[in-house]
Amino acid sequence: MHDIADLERRGVVALFLASEAFAEAARLQGEALGFPAPFVLVPHPVQDRTDDELRTIAERVYPDVVAALTA
Repeated sequence: MHDIADLERRGVVALFLASEAFAEAARLQGEALGFPAPFVLVPHPVQDRTDDELRTIAERVYPDVVAALTA
């Protein structure tokens, strides 16, 4: 989250992309930094998914990623 906040302050569009397990941590850290970073969440866990499952998840969240980056 620190990196995202730093990038945004430098004019680089960024977002937090993580599994749902980290949603609250992202929100709290963003508040602590004074930076409500946009974020997109994917189902948890990620590490044990197949390539096909990951592709399906990526295709599902792609519109949300684009929306967050262009808002």
